[in-house]
Amino acid sequence: MTAACLMTTYQPLDLSFIRGLGTRLWDQQGREYLDAVAGVAVTNVGHSHPRLVAAITEQAGLLLHTSNLYSIDWQQRLAQRLSTLSGLDQAFFNNSGAEANETALKLARLYGWKKGIEQPLVVVMDNAFHGRTLGTMSASDGPSVRLGFQRLPGDFIKVGFGDLAALEAVTQAFGARIVAVLLEPIQGESGVQLAPPGYLKALRDHCTRQGWLLMLDEIQTGIGRTGQWFAFQHEGIVPDVMTLAKGLGNGIPIGACLARKAVAQLFTPGSHGSTFGGNPLACRVGCTVLDIIEEQGLLENAALQGERLLARLRVELSEHPHVLAIRGQGLMIGIELARPYRDLALIAAREHGLLINVTRGKIIRLLPPLTIDAKEVDMIVRTLSRCLA
Repeated sequence: MTAACLMTTYQPLDLSFIRGLGTRLWDQQGREYLDAVAGVAVTNVGHSHPRLVAAITEQAGLLLHTSNLYSIDWQQRLAQRLSTLSGLDQAFFNNSGAEANETALKLARLYGWKKGIEQPLVVVMDNAFHGRTLGTMSASDGPSVRLGFQRLPGDFIKVGFGDLAALEAVTQAFGARIVAVLLEPIQGESGVQLAPPGYLKALRDHCTRQGWLLMLDEIQTGIGRTGQWFAFQHEGIVPDVMTLAKGLGNGIPIGACLARKAVAQLFTPGSHGSTFGGNPLACRVGCTVLDIIEEQGLLENAALQGERLLARLRVELSEHPHVLAIRGQGLMIGIELARPYRDLALIAAREHGLLINVTRGKIIRLLPPLTIDAKEVDMIVRTLSRCLA
């Protein structure tokens, strides 16, 4: 097979998989790998979970698509489940995380319009990543993502992630035009950057005082990744808007934007839409994923194994001359290296049967399925220690 007919938007490793089960993948030669990437925080309940296989098989034989011209029972069920879990009121379903973030940005525009603000501004964070559409690239950071696409649409003000003083400064300068703050609770693509404790709560209080929307991009952090359903729950707050994708579908494309009722109702019939968004298959899968996480206690497992993985990595690697920092929450962990290791992911896979991700050139990002056990945690630590040696 040749890749000559594919656009060159990716640089995939010379690996191809034909089968997956739980935390494991097998390549075309039958070699087994421990998957510590989970499709970039997607396969939270593991590969080929029998409950998901059964749900997909049955639903494919019943009904895949009708469009949103008609009521969709599974869509309503999933909206209700997510509302109950998050404390938000209403949902709109998309096909991806970027689409979910576009939905949130449209709500912010409507919110400003309703308040009579002609040129609304949204505060976003340095080093953020919110997607690859033109709108979400405008809200993102990083020259490699934006190169060649200027001038991008949208009006955004960037501040330092975790920097309350910078937020206060833009409030003084632009407060009358600002309508929302959009951020990731943990910045994933920039290398698992955690905000200081209390930052989200301070943002919540600031947005409430200013009459701004607090919009959280939980596309990587949501659906149990950090040991809670959503990362904002660690600080005991509720945002005005939240976006989801990745782990919600476990590999079936789905995105979601949830909002408080007063914000969600800024949308009226015809002001937003999606042909495939919220189709019966994707929403049934979403409901099944939530069932599996609840029934198997995967929130607790993510917290427990995440603590174990973080602790073991710090014991084994914190004195390593090439390791600058080890950080994370739940099963979202970053290991920052002193310099780029271009072939590290390939070496880990080829020589040790471990799949890892390296982001920003020198940060190992670990995002294993929430089903991982203690033995597999120990295997990850041993393997990384050998690779870095």
